Amino acid sequence: FVGVLATGVLVASGWGVQIQSFSGSVVQDNFATFFKIIFLLAAGLAILISDQYMEREECNHGELYPLILFTVVGMMLMASGTDLMTIFLGLEVMSVSLYVLAGFNRANIKSNEAGLKYFLLGAFSTGFLLYGMALTYGATGTTRVLKIAELVAQMSSPATNIMLLAGMLLMITGFAFKIAAAPFHMWTPDVYEGAPTPITAFMSAGPKAAGFAAALRILLVAFPTMQADWSQLFWILAVLTMTVGNITALRQDNIKRMLAYSSIAHAGYALVGFAAGNGTGVAGILFYMLSYAFMNIGAFAVVILVAKKGETNGNVQDFAGLGFKHPLLALAMTVFLFSLAGMPPTAGFIGKFYLFSGAIQQGYIWLAVIGVLNSAASVYYYLRVMVFMYMKSPTEDFSWMKVSAPVALALIISVSGSLIPGIVPSYILELAQQAVKLI
Repeated sequence: FVGVLATGVLVASGWGVQIQSFSGSVVQDNFATFFKIIFLLAAGLAILISDQYMEREECNHGELYPLILFTVVGMMLMASGTDLMTIFLGLEVMSVSLYVLAGFNRANIKSNEAGLKYFLLGAFSTGFLLYGMALTYGATGTTRVLKIAELVAQMSSPATNIMLLAGMLLMITGFAFKIAAAPFHMWTPDVYEGAPTPITAFMSAGPKAAGFAAALRILLVAFPTMQADWSQLFWILAVLTMTVGNITALRQDNIKRMLAYSSIAHAGYALVGFAAGNGTGVAGILFYMLSYAFMNIGAFAVVILVAKKGETNGNVQDFAGLGFKHPLLALAMTVFLFSLAGMPPTAGFIGKFYLFSGAIQQGYIWLAVIGVLNSAASVYYYLRVMVFMYMKSPTEDFSWMKVSAPVALALIISVSGSLIPGIVPSYILELAQQAVKLI
């Protein structure tokens, strides 16, 4: 954790400085710096909540932490890459590490299943992405993002170039798998449920943000002249993803599956900003990814504490009476659920406000309306957990529950990160807007 914290300080110190390296295939700019802070935050919180869980499940192997750091390196390459091959290299470093992490608890059959499913479907989606990059190279003769933009701008009608259009669509398909957008989301609930809970928390925040970072870099820089084409596709993806995620989450009793489908819905909210494609919408994505890391990892931290050895006690009903037995822990969970639902004055509310504002500014009023309706629907399954915590009699004495110092620190950081950006959002929004201007 100390190493991640020190790296975060060094990364943040580079704000406002733009440096290119490796012949311009990697760039350090405010956009990359903002996302790198999100990745390091997700990794740091995951490390804090891992030790107690891994000891309980008797799988506290030393390779856990290097694998998390390898994943972060891959995500950083995805955010900084200005060449399609660099972005693909970062994606592979991230993905291979995540495949191992998903199946990290070798004694648990569900964890083994999660690792295998994630590997098979992840490799399948990587094929789409790589084939899309190959077609884009075939149509333009380069893998440099800025050079692609120049060549596409010189085309009289790029949307009629079948090879270029197919390449762009295949890359969008590959990224849709990585961010768990419907209808490419089917791997998410099984992998999130089966993977060790700290890894699930990390996967739900860091790699999702990395997918958005790479997709934003490619589409906003390489294909701005085709925005009218790809924004319509993201309009459809956003509606599908929000609706499918929320409707399916309504029927879940397992808390990890519920949060998995919730994660799909949150990818849909972020896609609203992508469909808008303007400064407000894209800055809203950056703000939302940062806020989502706090609230989602915090919620998974509480799930770790409520569960027993062997990942039992993981249903919504098992939270019954938590508000009476552990009021502070229940209060923290309430903050996370309110933020996930987008209730003021939390960070989730401000994030959704800017995402939907961006859509309205772009003329996508119905998209914003559908987003608000989906957000309202999500309140039901979040409130259901709160009803069990505060309005049901305890079915367990929670005698096994012990909050270690690292987990307590992670909860304090997560609660602060879920509330402060919602109460005083201007500073982070200003940073997000500065980051967007430079891509």
